[in-house]
Amino acid sequence: MLPLVVILGRPNVGKSTLFNRLIREDKALTHDRPGVTRDNIYGEVKHEQGVFSLVDTGGLILEGEEELEKEVLAQAEDALEEADLVLFVVDGKDGLTPADKEVANLLRQSGKNTLLVVNKVDGLEQEGVLLADFYGLGFPLIAVSAAHRYNVSNLLEEIIQRLPFLGESEEKKEEEGLKLCVLGRPNVGKSSLINYFVGRKKQIVSSIPGTTRDCVDIKIEKDEQIYIFVDTPGIRRRTSIEDKLERFSVLKALKTIKRANVVLLLIDALEGVCHQDKKLISFLERESIPFIVVVNKIDLLEEYELKQRKEEIAYELRFCNYVPVIYTSNVTKAGLGGLLPLVHKLWSKCGTRIPTSHLNKLLREVHRHQPPLGKGRRLKFYYVTQTGTNPPEFVFFVNEP
Repeated sequence: MLPLVVILGRPNVGKSTLFNRLIREDKALTHDRPGVTRDNIYGEVKHEQGVFSLVDTGGLILEGEEELEKEVLAQAEDALEEADLVLFVVDGKDGLTPADKEVANLLRQSGKNTLLVVNKVDGLEQEGVLLADFYGLGFPLIAVSAAHRYNVSNLLEEIIQRLPFLGESEEKKEEEGLKLCVLGRPNVGKSSLINYFVGRKKQIVSSIPGTTRDCVDIKIEKDEQIYIFVDTPGIRRRTSIEDKLERFSVLKALKTIKRANVVLLLIDALEGVCHQDKKLISFLERESIPFIVVVNKIDLLEEYELKQRKEEIAYELRFCNYVPVIYTSNVTKAGLGGLLPLVHKLWSKCGTRIPTSHLNKLLREVHRHQPPLGKGRRLKFYYVTQTGTNPPEFVFFVNEP
């Protein structure tokens, strides 16, 4: 188990930018709009002395009344409970705010080892002016500028010194895990599906479309198999996306999909297969990514309606009738028990190798039904062999390459 460092603070103080700097990749979505991060984002920080886990949390609004604000707070509190060290991030340019004081009180009550990180301080000459208000909070303090990389390396050294221990990289373990990317239009139940397998609420679930903005990796172990579930933002038609931030989220999701071993494409049973679902299927086929169609929310249909819907979906997906389809409900848990076995069956097929002797036997059968002459010459297949798996690749030796 790696030591856990949790980044906390009110909205728009630069937590996600700092997270990306420390893990050295753009994993958390950043924007100058408050409240971009909603789900906890996990990463791994590698140092010459060892490795630790880092968590970026959503902006804390302790007295928030909105449903999403309460969900963000609940997730942050879960992370805080597990933390070995807390990075309490504040905005040096804004000065000490009432919201900062509320977060400080929460951290004092938790008794957690806390380092106050005053962000947006662009140099040593600004420290004397911008830090004065923050010393009164009573936490050890360091000034940084995550955006301009000022003092970030010193912050990393401070973190290393304050952790009780360091771990070894889990990169190898991660490679052994089966990466499952959960994809679909907004509000089809992607986060609820992941929460079912995780066993507790790790993803914010809401009836508000677009609740998930980041691509979030969640690692679990089940029946001695490691799974890495990747929750993605809901993907709508491009013409429906007016929000620049949502466009960033969608582009990031499509990039993430390419790293998946298997994609779970969720479809709303009430709506059936729509044009956007077909476009996503075409994208997955084009990228040669194995996928399963998961028709969710079947609890909202009567038995006769479900039977009719299955017939409609079979017709709409006739262009890819080789793709596995499973019908589920996150509410009643119907069908969910069969999902992981289906994933393993599909992934096993993706690694199938066909003996060369079998392939060439099939080729001889093809030769018995010769096509018409083309340009006065007949195409001849001499030999075929499989050169790769997932996706399967074959090389044919012919007289007219």
